[in-house]
Amino acid sequence: MYFDITMPLTLFAVTLVSIFLNEKTEGKLKSTMNERQLGVWDAVLLVGVMAVMIYLIIFVREITLILMALFLFAYSMLLFTFTYMFSKNRWYIAIIPPAVFIILYVLLRDTAVWAYYLSNIYALIFAVLITLYLVSLFTWKTTAVFGVLLTAMDIVLVFVTGTMVEAAKVTTSLRLPVMVSLPIIPPWPGSGLAFLSLGLGDFFFAGLLGVQTMKRYGKRFAVIAAAGMSISFFLFELLLLNSLRIPFAGTLMIICGWAPLVIGKELHKKHAARQPRPS
Repeated sequence: MYFDITMPLTLFAVTLVSIFLNEKTEGKLKSTMNERQLGVWDAVLLVGVMAVMIYLIIFVREITLILMALFLFAYSMLLFTFTYMFSKNRWYIAIIPPAVFIILYVLLRDTAVWAYYLSNIYALIFAVLITLYLVSLFTWKTTAVFGVLLTAMDIVLVFVTGTMVEAAKVTTSLRLPVMVSLPIIPPWPGSGLAFLSLGLGDFFFAGLLGVQTMKRYGKRFAVIAAAGMSISFFLFELLLLNSLRIPFAGTLMIICGWAPLVIGKELHKKHAARQPRPS
């Protein structure tokens, strides 16, 4: 029986980092975004825009250079924003991380050092930064709507049209850190080293669910939810590695570990509220 512990543990670790760092960053980030929050229709529109962008990546090949420029700009701004925030507004320090990132990408993107090490390191960093930057825009209600719609979109684009898989191939061909690719541990006997990949969107999704769970139920239950998502991911991986061996919707693997825990918590909360209190 083949199984993997690397990706589930990495997903768990990134989600935990997002949960525990959120308290240190949310207040400062909210002030920079003027306390804005997404409504339900904003969440619907966001998923729609994501679907359109995925189709454009596939069918408009000329967009690849624009895509590269957008990704590099967005990553650079994330690095600048967080460094500026934690360096006490020293812009001359904040420009160093994005400058280093751009230089490394330009000089090393076609090397094994970038492919196997730097790209993964930056992808994990960006997974956390994207989560911390965007999570304050979501409420519990918009998170639920966004989660359901994103999972539904992912299911259609992976299983029905295959568009998500093709889009991933296009973006990874640009050597952008949009995926985390890690070796399967334990290795498969006699097969050499094999790798599994997970997109930044899936890490962001798990981080968003983890942080919103913390806000609603506290840190302890958020850690339990993060563990649930990782265990669910591990079980789906077990099935994929031994039976299906096909591309799978990462959001579905994640939400199947989160939703039962949260639904159970909500039902228990409502049941407790109905119980008569001692006089």
